[in-house]
Amino acid sequence: MFAYSIRSIAQGLLVLVAVAFIAFSMFRFVGDPVANMLGQEATLQDRQELSERLGLNDPWPVQFAQFIGNAATGEFGVSYRQARKVSDLIKERLPATVELAVLSALVATFFGVLLGVYVAINRTGFLSNAIMSISLIGVSLPTFLIGIGLIYIFAVELRWLPSFGRGETVKIGWWSTGLLTESGRKSLIMPVLTLAFFQLTLIMRLVRSEMLEVMRADFIRFARARGLGERVIELRHALRNTLVPVVTIAGLQLGSVIAFAIVTETVFQWPGLGALFVNAVQFADVPVMAAYLMFVAAVFVITNLIVDLLYFLLDPRLRTGGRTAKGH
Repeated sequence: MFAYSIRSIAQGLLVLVAVAFIAFSMFRFVGDPVANMLGQEATLQDRQELSERLGLNDPWPVQFAQFIGNAATGEFGVSYRQARKVSDLIKERLPATVELAVLSALVATFFGVLLGVYVAINRTGFLSNAIMSISLIGVSLPTFLIGIGLIYIFAVELRWLPSFGRGETVKIGWWSTGLLTESGRKSLIMPVLTLAFFQLTLIMRLVRSEMLEVMRADFIRFARARGLGERVIELRHALRNTLVPVVTIAGLQLGSVIAFAIVTETVFQWPGLGALFVNAVQFADVPVMAAYLMFVAAVFVITNLIVDLLYFLLDPRLRTGGRTAKGH
């Protein structure tokens, strides 16, 4: 297991270098940061001086090597737009995105597993059919449309919840949270539900299909032959074997939630990393854009490593076989 972990970490580092190379190459052709910073009235000398100061006149390999070296120490250069360290900008916006993503993932996983088990056990009930029908909405509708619908119902018509912003936050060290204030908690409800809805329906349908398949397995028939109660079989034996693929989806979805929270943050004007990335694209702020993609890639790499290690805890066969179900 130790050798497998080292190999996975090495593969993850290669992925991060590849993402950095692609991002840095692609963003070189997105706008002119010097023109955005100085405006159209700047002289040629002003442009040359700023380009030299930002290192834009250096050969591309030199710029990329500097970026990789700085990224390894947690530094991503200076924002072309705000003239501030990118690491400071990410540090300011990170709590909002992480708070939104983690709460959404917890809501999606808890209710997804709960509803998935329910509709698998009660396949023909009216409530189960209604839940499955509603789940089609979550799979089919785009996230921004769900967010706009929630804003119309709960902010415009009912006026129960704020339609934008993060509300009042409390500082705990450098971390800021809205969970400790009433306005912060209210501001979280709609973005969390919007971001969790698609993930919830996906997990629910996966749990249902996996549990129905497990319930037809031989060891379930053997458990019934031993006289075990149906609820014991369903919740202790069937559910545990169902959770192995669910852990994979739930873990990787956390990375997706952080990556694609950009749409939800735009709809609700949430001051997170997604909004920072959108503004960076508008102003061709290459260091911010590259740092954001590096952050998303790092989240995917870390969650994938954690998910692979959790396989060993959930499935004893993997501990004895020494290989994961993915074939690594």
